[in-house]
Amino acid sequence: MALQTSPEQPAPVRQVALAISGWIDRLGAVWVEGQVAQLNRRQGVGTVFLTLRDPVADVSIQVTCNRAVVDSADPPLVEGASVVVHGRPRFYANRGSLSLVADEIRMVGLGELLARLERRRQLLAAEGLFARERKRSLPFLPSTVGLVTARDSAAERDVVENTRRRWPAVRLQTVYAAMQGTQSAREVIEAVQRLDRDPAVDVIVVARGGGSVEDLLPFSDEGVVRAVFAATTPVVSAIGHEPDTPILDLVADVRASTPTDAAKLVVPDVAEERTRVVQLRDRARHQVGTWLRHQSEALAAVRARPCLADPTSIVEQRADEVDDLVTRAQRLVGHRLDRAADDLDHTRARVRALSPLETLRRGYAVLQDEDGRVLTSITGVEAGSVLSARVLDGRLDVEVRDTHPDRTDPSDQETA
Repeated sequence: MALQTSPEQPAPVRQVALAISGWIDRLGAVWVEGQVAQLNRRQGVGTVFLTLRDPVADVSIQVTCNRAVVDSADPPLVEGASVVVHGRPRFYANRGSLSLVADEIRMVGLGELLARLERRRQLLAAEGLFARERKRSLPFLPSTVGLVTARDSAAERDVVENTRRRWPAVRLQTVYAAMQGTQSAREVIEAVQRLDRDPAVDVIVVARGGGSVEDLLPFSDEGVVRAVFAATTPVVSAIGHEPDTPILDLVADVRASTPTDAAKLVVPDVAEERTRVVQLRDRARHQVGTWLRHQSEALAAVRARPCLADPTSIVEQRADEVDDLVTRAQRLVGHRLDRAADDLDHTRARVRALSPLETLRRGYAVLQDEDGRVLTSITGVEAGSVLSARVLDGRLDVEVRDTHPDRTDPSDQETA
């Protein structure tokens, strides 16, 4: 029941504390999963004090338990270990503090831990956090490389030394974060977000050396994974060694097997690039030289052609051809005209041969009666008839004295 209070009738502290204690007692015993952030064993005291931290959110709770409960844990309980605690929440009214009184602590075994990580990986993959199409390409030559790592760590030394050895002009901006322990995930998230907000940073490298599965748990933290997914700057994951595969490797744009490998992926080797530039320059010079040589040879071949070596020779050759053609044309036309003249003479001779004048020229004459009819027979011509005789050069008027018919029939002569 809620306390009925007012400014005129306030509840005393003890009553409020007892009410809170009563409400908390109603929760009963619970199983709680978390990570041991702090372990305090006092010498000569039978109670052990723990701080249990949520692996995702920045939330923690105090845990108290008997020393025997802690000593019975197998493997031994240490800071950073993942555990499942069975206990009853308790509110201490005299101190105003809340604590979980544990009666059993179970270590999360490696098999179970890996199974939970696998379930987390599958859930994040289903959301599309590991999709290949969303991964960004690394810049060829970044001006500033952001580095998230532990202070004075071997990973920092490997990345810095190899990066500067490969490309001395590169600038490194390092943000230090805990790479192990209960604060690691939160600090890594803050470091990544800080570098991602810096417009000068072209690529971010998260680097840590090798370790056990428990040591690398912060890099499978869901918060870290989502922070890297939300980053707009390409992120390189360089966690542990080749066999180590935290979930961060899957969401990062590029995975490096080691911090040294990350340096090789982030910046090119200046010696290799110089050699490549020299090779490309030599190839370009060779290609240009070959092209110029081919063009020179082609130009020399063109200049050696007769049309360029002696341009008038072609004109003279064509002029001779034209003269030959003109001569042939004239000869052909002459032959044609001669044949045409011969044809004309032959035609004229045939026409003349068919002309009545030619017949008259041979001594024949054409007789016509008084009516102008041409006589071809003596029939109808009587003695004393006056006829007109047409000869080559004129006409003659003649009188018929007598007619003498031929003894043969003209039709028989024609048939003969």
